Amino acid sequence: MWTSEEFGQEHTGQPGVLLADGTEPGPVYFDAGSGPTVHRSTDWWVYDGTLDAPIAAELRAACSCGWRGTTRYPLDWTVADSRHPYAYDTTGPEGDWDTHLAEVRARTVPVPADLAALIEQLDRRLATLVSEEPLAALRVGAGLERLAATTATEAALRIDPADAQWETIGRALGISEQAAHARLARYALRG
Repeated sequence: MWTSEEFGQEHTGQPGVLLADGTEPGPVYFDAGSGPTVHRSTDWWVYDGTLDAPIAAELRAACSCGWRGTTRYPLDWTVADSRHPYAYDTTGPEGDWDTHLAEVRARTVPVPADLAALIEQLDRRLATLVSEEPLAALRVGAGLERLAATTATEAALRIDPADAQWETIGRALGISEQAAHARLARYALRG
């Protein structure tokens, strides 16, 4: 799986699969035989034909937001080994997912350049502080948590839910409408 700290679970990527007919199969279910839980997976390597799973013919990038890459990469099962799936080259789909994230980021509300530079400078300084004075870094971290919570709460309270266009808010934050609603509600409850 590919993750982005900036967007969290809203944009988690992985190599998706396509069958020979071009369709995307549903999850593969593994019944352990007892108990109420049946394991399911959409990991690309489970589509190798074993245990009645369909056989994937191609890979493409897939994101938890529902986006799918258009470029298809042939899947060579003579090279792929489901016991060692991370040895298989999935850099093509990962690069497509990176492009998707760049497009999501481009649609978000811009952070003022001076503030972005300040955050980058703070990040570098804190990395040094962590190695030189970890207790001081811990104290600064707690202060930043308080500052971030206060800032986010005040910003959330300035958005009138009656006038909120959740699709616009979600796009500005790079997340879904539902996640935007939940985020604003979480911060507003603190106020």
